[in-house]
Amino acid sequence: MSFLGSIYDNSRLYFCISQQSKIKSNHLLNLLAMPKINPYLNFDGTAEEAFNFYKSVFGGEFQGVHRMDGTPGSENLPENERNRIMHIALPVGDELLMASDIMPSMGHTLAVGNNNYISIFTDSREQADQYFNGLSVGGTIEMPMEDQFWGDYFGAFRDRYGVNWMINFPAQQG
Repeated sequence: MSFLGSIYDNSRLYFCISQQSKIKSNHLLNLLAMPKINPYLNFDGTAEEAFNFYKSVFGGEFQGVHRMDGTPGSENLPENERNRIMHIALPVGDELLMASDIMPSMGHTLAVGNNNYISIFTDSREQADQYFNGLSVGGTIEMPMEDQFWGDYFGAFRDRYGVNWMINFPAQQG
């Protein structure tokens, strides 16, 4: 191989690496700007048991365990539902696995298909509204986007394809 051939091959190699690096950098920048998506599961009174099991497999510590008896109006709940889980979260790698128990006294029933949600954490209220309004078209709104008692801007719905979604803008970002 000649010296010029070697320079040409090295230049091509540098160009390819440089272009791949730009693509990866752009991809990483896009990832940083993307909303965070987490699975959200529903249980019928077994969320805490299930999450203790998941914790035994994945390790880590819960980021929060909130019970129904800590919610406004919980004094009106049947005694057997007050200790149910309103929200529980377990870090798994860089993501969160989250869940809650259904409330039969509020008409909730658990069936395969309604036992999980795709939960999106947005960077702004506007982005939350955009996703909520776009994805919920033709679907069924469970909770409209509004400020919640825990401080976040939140809404939930089932889209027209039967997929359950939660859209959340955390209060600490606002």
